[in-house]
Amino acid sequence: MSPNNTSYLNPRTVFLIGIPGLEHVQFWIGFPFFVLCLVALVGNIILLIIIPTERNLHQPMYIFLAILAATDIGLCAAIVPKMLAIFWFRSSSMAFDNCLAQLFFIHALQGMESGILLAMAFDRYIAICDPLRHTSILTPSILGRMVVMVAIRAIVLVSLLPILIKRLHVFHSILIAHSYCEHMAVVKLAAEDTQVNKACGLFVGFTILGFDMIFIIISYILIFQAVFHLHQKEARLKAFNTCTAHIFVFLEFYILAFFSFFSHRFGHVVPSTHILLSTVYLLVPPALNPIVYGVKNKEICKRVTQIFLVSHGSQ
Repeated sequence: MSPNNTSYLNPRTVFLIGIPGLEHVQFWIGFPFFVLCLVALVGNIILLIIIPTERNLHQPMYIFLAILAATDIGLCAAIVPKMLAIFWFRSSSMAFDNCLAQLFFIHALQGMESGILLAMAFDRYIAICDPLRHTSILTPSILGRMVVMVAIRAIVLVSLLPILIKRLHVFHSILIAHSYCEHMAVVKLAAEDTQVNKACGLFVGFTILGFDMIFIIISYILIFQAVFHLHQKEARLKAFNTCTAHIFVFLEFYILAFFSFFSHRFGHVVPSTHILLSTVYLLVPPALNPIVYGVKNKEICKRVTQIFLVSHGSQ
């Protein structure tokens, strides 16, 4: 650890501690995270194989699900290799520019995931509240524009974060108390005024996560109103059943996201607990999403069963 009076001018390398206070057990902590990543990769790759090949799944909800799967694979690729290198091989050094690149990809992919969840909520709203116009509203060109807008929004807003960090030149430490390069964890290293960085982080967080969460909640209020006005109990159950997977994914993503977001800025959570939960927040949704949607969708469940039966039979 560097002395308090040491400062670093334009550092080229930073060092990721991993999980402060749990360095002695990080080797073993790496295994459950590795399993989570493996489950996420296998599940999301299966979705990316099944959805394009099954004509029954060429619907907006499943197109969005395929994009969500690709985003989740990207998140795992951005976080896990370096994190396991720290836990298992004590490979903690990282070029500062590579750290900023990792920061960008992690937060941009988070932003894209949030936007896709909003698009999925909009799809459910149209499917339940205006079913006769569902295909005419969500045309392939509209779906393409929605995905492009989600990607551009995340890329443009999140790119502000590393750009603003690059304007900082003096750092009081090059030890990042985290298992990956997270925006506030890097900003806290600076020995200069970082109010602009903190304000920008809040702006980006609320513009993406806050905006999306508000409109998802509004969508589901309108959906529930429409569902409860249906006269037949079977129709109400069927309509509600089409939303349960998305509601579960929505809750797990935003509850963990806002816990991580606020605890880093305003909370007094033990660092090891915060970092563990931040990592869980990034890796649990990619692992659970394919399972949740696979269990809830008969077509996906049937195709997964066929894949495993064929692979088992070939052995």
